[in-house]
Amino acid sequence: MSPGEESEWKTRKRRIDPRLDAIGWKLGQGAASPTPNRTEEHETQNGPADYVLWHERNIVGVVEAKKVTIGPQNVLTQAERYARGLGDTPFNLGGLRAPFLYSTSGEVTWFHDVRHPLNRSRRLAQFHTPNALAEMLGRDFDAECQRLAAIPHDHPRLRPYQREANAAVDKAIAERKRNLLVAMATGTGKTFTAVNQIYRLMKSGVARRVLFLVDRRALAAQTVRAFSSFEVEPGKKFDQVYEVYSSRFQTEDFGDEERFDPKVLPQGYLTDPKPGHAFVYVCTIQRMAINLLGRQAIFGLGDEHIEDDAERLDIPIHAFDAIIADEVHRGYTAQEVSTWRATLEHFDSIKIGLTATPASHTTAYFTHKVFTYSYEQAVREGHLVDYDVVTVKSDVRMNGVFLRQGENVEVVDPQTGLSQMDRLEDERQFDTTEIESKVTAPESNRMILAELKKHALEHERRCGRFPKTLIFAANDLGHTSHADQLVDLGREVFERGEAFVQKITGRVDRPLQRIREFRNRPTPAVVVTVDLLTTGVDIPDLEFIVFLRPVKSRILFEQMLGRGTRKGERHPDKDHFTVFDCFDGTLLAYFRSSTGITAEEPAQPTRLIAEIIEDVWANKDRDYNVGCLVKRLQRIDKSMSGDAREMFAAFVPDGDLAKFARDLPKTLRSNFTEAMGLLRSKDFQALLVGYPRPERTFVRAIEAQDNVTSTVVFRDVAGNEYKPEDYLALFAKFVRANEDHIEAVRILLDRPAGWSPQALSELREKLARSRYRFTPDNLQKAHEARYGKALVDIVSMVKHAADEQQPLLTAPERVERAFAKVTAGLQFTPEQLRWLDRIREHMRTNLSIDREDFDLIPIFADIGGLPIVTRAFAAEWLDRLIRDLNSAIAA
Repeated sequence: MSPGEESEWKTRKRRIDPRLDAIGWKLGQGAASPTPNRTEEHETQNGPADYVLWHERNIVGVVEAKKVTIGPQNVLTQAERYARGLGDTPFNLGGLRAPFLYSTSGEVTWFHDVRHPLNRSRRLAQFHTPNALAEMLGRDFDAECQRLAAIPHDHPRLRPYQREANAAVDKAIAERKRNLLVAMATGTGKTFTAVNQIYRLMKSGVARRVLFLVDRRALAAQTVRAFSSFEVEPGKKFDQVYEVYSSRFQTEDFGDEERFDPKVLPQGYLTDPKPGHAFVYVCTIQRMAINLLGRQAIFGLGDEHIEDDAERLDIPIHAFDAIIADEVHRGYTAQEVSTWRATLEHFDSIKIGLTATPASHTTAYFTHKVFTYSYEQAVREGHLVDYDVVTVKSDVRMNGVFLRQGENVEVVDPQTGLSQMDRLEDERQFDTTEIESKVTAPESNRMILAELKKHALEHERRCGRFPKTLIFAANDLGHTSHADQLVDLGREVFERGEAFVQKITGRVDRPLQRIREFRNRPTPAVVVTVDLLTTGVDIPDLEFIVFLRPVKSRILFEQMLGRGTRKGERHPDKDHFTVFDCFDGTLLAYFRSSTGITAEEPAQPTRLIAEIIEDVWANKDRDYNVGCLVKRLQRIDKSMSGDAREMFAAFVPDGDLAKFARDLPKTLRSNFTEAMGLLRSKDFQALLVGYPRPERTFVRAIEAQDNVTSTVVFRDVAGNEYKPEDYLALFAKFVRANEDHIEAVRILLDRPAGWSPQALSELREKLARSRYRFTPDNLQKAHEARYGKALVDIVSMVKHAADEQQPLLTAPERVERAFAKVTAGLQFTPEQLRWLDRIREHMRTNLSIDREDFDLIPIFADIGGLPIVTRAFAAEWLDRLIRDLNSAIAA
């Protein structure tokens, strides 16, 4: 019987009654029974109600049933009508004599808690159990919300925007909103904000049982640590006040240096929730999906390791009062989105989604975006750092690989890793989409890494440290791994040993431990990954991010970019990070015009060819599905081996599947039944899926050359990008326009005698705060790129901007010139010479000096400071020396 032929009575008996029975609403005697039960066709003043639910001898719910083909959402009003016609009950809610109303078709159920006018009706995965309704009746949600509002937002470690996020969530919950979204830029403390939010919810009673969902075991480990370190009150950690549980971790998830023993959630907390339970359960989406949907549900959810003890459980919909879902942008395919949604929708709870990059499928589910804190705002307020761009131009990356006749290549068997040399008998062209999947040019990868090394060494010279570097490779396949090749070449190019360059992907031993080592230790300094470090992993001191893999997903791109946005931990002077776009800037350009919320839809799942055939047989969108089938058959023809063609000859003439596909529309019109007989044949369909493919080969173009160059690109506060020459032209325009507005500029151009540390400080501040971000670091890089002069001092830059005849000097060169001018022809005692050496050393860094420096700067203060230097030079002569040196620096 088709659903369309099913009557309401059969729907009730086949679909609704078994569901009610299974969760404890057995058919009973109503008020005459002391246990929860249901009665059917209950008479009311407005007609018979299909079902009423009894608890402690009182009616607590009314259920309106409809046959399976009728959507139940719009028939809740019938349940209301019957609730108004009920006899004597302890409830009178604006005339409604029962607090809980349901409408259902057995497959779809809608629910309305009518105890508060702001409560919206909502769809449920199944009915509430008797215990769930008893718990709901025993709660005073209004009082809980009042207690929540009364808790001050005064945690000492909360930043202002984090307090605003918590307040926004509190307000939305009080307004009875249930699907909330908090969007905060990567690195702004989403987890810390969420932990504080959970404490507020638990302390007020709004939520007692809380599920914290993540999509990676690494994130689960980080989250458990966040709860254990969060101080809810002075001297009292979160997990000392409330229970915090997780699934089992492996030892390396936390590391030997962290003596931490996470508690495993008792199974009964899931299957038999009690009002007295108060806990947080940190769990991966993969494990919870297995618990709810079975192991088949996690196919397509990535390669995250799942514990063997994960099993399907009977978890009621009220198991959690609140769910915090982290990284809810995840779901690059429709299958992932479907599993996320099915897992979340099982529970009837307040749901709070956290993300840095909301996507359309995110906002479609988390309908109330209650708070946003953008990356741009975080940079503006000093909580994150901005990024600079280096575009790396590679002919291979932009144009593909062209191999000439007679060129030697190495042909690799991807299955075994065995390789053999071959001399090409004809030309071969691989386009850019085939690089690292069908062909690799090792020399191209080497040259890109060599270009990266130049920038890294310049950073090391300027900052005194090698930049922590993360390289995103195209893949990490067994015998043709791009990641492995980059690691091997990187060790050769950087010449700092095996440990200096490492791979961290799902294929390495103990990847979470490797991540911690990258975060906390000097080595590795360069890490190659594919997607393991794209999201949720904190490496604050990361300074270089290298894109050597093409990316088309804005969500993924922003998450990858977000690895570098945090302020430095061990290096507090980190004021930016650098992005290397190895596709000549096209990668960044591709995403430049996108908005914060992308309209990008997850990739749709591919229908099985058998499903397409059945849709043709059932005449569902016949022309469309015939077209789909033709394309699928033509694709198979192009990807089959010679053996497969012989096997297809048993079904179609000469095994020519392409011709069969071309003729199929006409064949179906002339003899539909016979053609469908072949298409629906189990043997034919099995061959369409399991036909032999040609052996895949992979080519190492060992003689292919590449031309690789790089250009630093500068970004203003609006995100506009400038080449070095354009950036310096803007700087020159800025200097000339502000000669009368910035005192330090006027001093350098007209009154060098007024130069001082205060003038230098003003100059740096005004330049950095301009819309073009004229920081000393940016200006130095621009001058080096434009003129080939490294580490130009800020005085030279300003003077050269106003007059191109002015020389470009480094700080040591400028200081030496000033000292030569001031000390020419003068005689000094040995003690005075020692002081002059110290002054020279100080000015090489600071380009100015005043009297106060002698008592403040360690190089002076440690040997007596101002009194001693005054005794060495005499006060009047010291003042003159300071004035003349400052003036000579600015001249």
